[in-house]
Amino acid sequence: MSKLDDPGLFGRQWAATYDRTDNPDPTDAVAFLAGLAGAGPALELAIGSGRVALPLAARGVAVEGIEAAPEMVELMRAKPGGADIPVLVGDMADVAVDGGPYPLAYLVFNTLFNLTGEGRQEDCFRNIARVLAPGGAFVIEAFVPDPADFDRDEQQVQVRSVTDDAVTIRLHQYDRAAQTFVRQTVTFTDGGVRLKPFGMHYRWPEQIDELAAAAGLRLEARYANWRREPFGPTSRDHISVYRKA
Repeated sequence: MSKLDDPGLFGRQWAATYDRTDNPDPTDAVAFLAGLAGAGPALELAIGSGRVALPLAARGVAVEGIEAAPEMVELMRAKPGGADIPVLVGDMADVAVDGGPYPLAYLVFNTLFNLTGEGRQEDCFRNIARVLAPGGAFVIEAFVPDPADFDRDEQQVQVRSVTDDAVTIRLHQYDRAAQTFVRQTVTFTDGGVRLKPFGMHYRWPEQIDELAAAAGLRLEARYANWRREPFGPTSRDHISVYRKA
């Protein structure tokens, strides 16, 4: 099994530095989701450190979560209100929650693409459809792949930092036919070498629509951002709302 198939890999590697100031401000996302959730409960897949869940819960929405990395859950638990949100530690593609049915489930910040194993994105949609209430919504935030970004040499190397005691480089391996890439962040020090692998299986919006349709969900609306600005040919991101019949 590939390391990238381990659902807790990302959280274990990045929990120590995840709450950076360059993470997106959740204000618009929280307002958007609160308008769909009612009183909840809302289910966040890959709840992480609570960037979205905590302010959503502060608005009176009951929030539950799934997170594969206990290290990320610990970050959330240390924040005000974080101990009050039920979290299942597990694979978001399995959605093995006991609660529900949920009027709202959501997956933000391109995290759908982190499911790189064969059939895992399909599993995620199918299992979310199982726990959604009739008429419930599944909201996806993802980037729109730009062919120019991936129309490059199949391998790419970037120098990230050079100091007097460490060097960090980043290497990418692209597979345009499979719509995947693997990234390795490699740090060299006197003490050895540290690897941080990361991969994505990216899809275009219409391909995500097909995943949803196969799971019995229909596209209700698509926006360019959380402020509900119109989605168009030049949009680089999308917020897609799918409904269970």
